[in-house]
Amino acid sequence: MTDTPPDRLSVDPRSPFYNEEVLARDVGIRFKGVEKTNVEEYCVSENWVRVSVPNSKDRRGNPLTLKLTGQVEPYYKTQA
Repeated sequence: MTDTPPDRLSVDPRSPFYNEEVLARDVGIRFKGVEKTNVEEYCVSENWVRVSVPNSKDRRGNPLTLKLTGQVEPYYKTQA
C-alpha cells in the first residue's frame, strides 16, 4: 500500500468505492482546512465530500447526507 489515500473513498459497503483495507488504516479528512469526522464519502479530484446529517434518515433508514464542495485533503492518521 502507498502512503497516499485513494482519490475517492466511501464508508458504505454497498458503494463501488468502498475499500476495507484502506479504511482499516484510519483515514482522516481535512475539508477546507478543517478536520471533519462525519464524512461518508469523498473525492479529491472533483473537490467534494458527503457528510452525514445528525438525526436525519432517508426513506430507507440510511443517514441523510449533504454534498459539500471545496478543497479535500485525505490523510492516514496511523502509519502502516
